[in-house]
Amino acid sequence: MSQTATFQVHNASRLDTFLAQTLQEPRNQVAHLIKNGHVTVEGTTVTKPGLKLKGNQHIGVNFPEPEVTPAQNIDFEVDILYEDDAILVINKPSNLTVHPAASVKEPTLVDWLKHKNIRLSTISGEERHGIVHRLDRGTSGVMVVAKTNEAHEKLSLQLQDKSMGRYYLAVISPLLKETFTYIDKPIGRSSHNRLKMGITEHGKSAQTLFKKLYPSRDESLELITCKLFTGRTHQIRVHLESISRHIEGDHLYALKSKKDKINRILLHAYLLYLVHPSSGETMEFCAPIAEEMQTFIDQEFEKEILNEIIAPHHFDRHFSGFTL
Repeated sequence: MSQTATFQVHNASRLDTFLAQTLQEPRNQVAHLIKNGHVTVEGTTVTKPGLKLKGNQHIGVNFPEPEVTPAQNIDFEVDILYEDDAILVINKPSNLTVHPAASVKEPTLVDWLKHKNIRLSTISGEERHGIVHRLDRGTSGVMVVAKTNEAHEKLSLQLQDKSMGRYYLAVISPLLKETFTYIDKPIGRSSHNRLKMGITEHGKSAQTLFKKLYPSRDESLELITCKLFTGRTHQIRVHLESISRHIEGDHLYALKSKKDKINRILLHAYLLYLVHPSSGETMEFCAPIAEEMQTFIDQEFEKEILNEIIAPHHFDRHFSGFTL
């Protein structure tokens, strides 16, 4: 059965902009909902994404029911790091898409959550049950899933006010020049390759902070950590490409690895911090690095030194010396 949600407009805005911000979804996906007649303004169906809204208007969204992946096709597991009545924290594997879409043929994280009969929020619609924030298909690591609509709303607000966030680990080449590299460049769809994003004049604002951690034994590679101030598609990869750096194993934004055949991008969401939506407790979760990425790191870096550098209990110290 499809899900319906109603939202109130507080300030004048474009319809697609308002829904993209409210639902925390890309504007192109919101535009698809609108054009296909799933959105109403004051009870009247509208199909123009650029429709001008006025304050106090009520917007209805009818989320269409997606194609359900047969349970027998879900032959993978996802590690659960934490679970209670309000939230679920997982370690997403690489090469797993988060939620269904027309272009996605294989089972997704949302399919797995439903297959496990895990209670999920419904505020983002049937296709995105429980999904507060996403990771790219190839990126592994920590994600929080909302089990109630109240938890979903509170966590979405934390994304906006930055009280929730993640630190990433990545193996890149060549090495960064400075200890800290802060990039503030807008990101939009590439005009040369529709599979890629790029730095575009009229793209969405995007800010990323990169920090050097440790070079590989031969100093051809470097482990870095990244902190996002926005959440754009492919943001880390695009900002690195803009300074001629690339993540190992990234065959979309970089050449194939010269070191070895790598079957995944070496980008991992390592730490997640948030305020629990029910208790108000500040919490932090660390997602162990997946075996394939860990094996590569152990081969190329001094293991004992690196283990100390990425120790989760004081990882945030890496950014203590930086101010915007």
